[in-house]
Amino acid sequence: MKILVISIAGIGDTLLATPLIRSLREQRPNATIDVLVRWPGARDLLQGNPHVNQVHQKEFVGAGVLQSLRFLSTVGKAGYDVSINTYPLGKREYRFVARWIGAPLRLSHRYENYSVMDRLLVNRMIDQDYSIHCIDNSLRLLPLMGLREPEAPIDCELFFSSEEKDWANRFVLTRNLAGRILFAVQVGSGKTKNLMLKRWPVENYITVIQQVIAQNPDVSVLLFGGPEEKEDNERILAKIENPALLPVPSRTMKEAAALLKQCHGFLSVDNVFMHLAATVKVPEQIVIESPTFNKTIEPYHRPFRLVRNPMVAGRNLEYYRYDGRDIQGGTEHLIECMRSITPDSVLDQVSQAIAAIRKKSGG
Repeated sequence: MKILVISIAGIGDTLLATPLIRSLREQRPNATIDVLVRWPGARDLLQGNPHVNQVHQKEFVGAGVLQSLRFLSTVGKAGYDVSINTYPLGKREYRFVARWIGAPLRLSHRYENYSVMDRLLVNRMIDQDYSIHCIDNSLRLLPLMGLREPEAPIDCELFFSSEEKDWANRFVLTRNLAGRILFAVQVGSGKTKNLMLKRWPVENYITVIQQVIAQNPDVSVLLFGGPEEKEDNERILAKIENPALLPVPSRTMKEAAALLKQCHGFLSVDNVFMHLAATVKVPEQIVIESPTFNKTIEPYHRPFRLVRNPMVAGRNLEYYRYDGRDIQGGTEHLIECMRSITPDSVLDQVSQAIAAIRKKSGG
């Protein structure tokens, strides 16, 4: 059997597909299991995964329609028996991808933008469920191909190379961080659609980091981020010239995740690093609530502290659903929405997390 797992939304969505991939491998040990992703970072997260035979990666938007269709035709020549559109892939274009590749059995969810056309694109569907996690939504597709849903939760998986582990160890040792509380911060968010608008203001991160360093001499703050966070991180580093604040010059997300595994606390909005932190089981995780945060994307089977957004006020699904649209509300409103979360409210949760870390370590 040849199976293609289609995960062409965000990088974090590919990480959330790893429990599905493991379950497929456990139930079909001799199958060919390939994965189709959009982002190079998603491909990197699957490096070393023993349950994956091959990763197809293409940045479709930059490539254009004709080049993308030629690429998908090449992928389809592998002759897949089944394709699985992981959750959430709400845009109809994602289901068109499955149809173009042409596996006889094409699995997907039924979203709010469902129409008769969807029956031509995919041929076995279940309704999406906002009350359960993305991972569980994807696992619910298994019975559509005659497999069973796992009886117990399956964690997301990363498989680190010895080089990635060594890099993280050297970072800690060469900076004399052993024995200190390592608190990680990542200021980014997705860059597709208008997801940049769910970032918490940089000046608020500056206020929180300054207070954390001033009040906790045993804490070092590690500033994570890639090219999309470069400008914001440079602003933070220029404002806070303190040896207790260190940028993380990682070359890949897996390398960053290997260092994240050695951290005691983590702060972010809902983004791929939130899922990385949950995957490597950072003990204290704090999530700043954005309009896109909901049950489907919370840290999977991990404890976390949620800094509530007073303007969202439980209306997350009114702001954002998996129907292919942007976050609703308009630019000015969404900026004000994220500004409504005060530095004090975040600092309170960070302080509680640091106290819990000390208590666990006996400090």
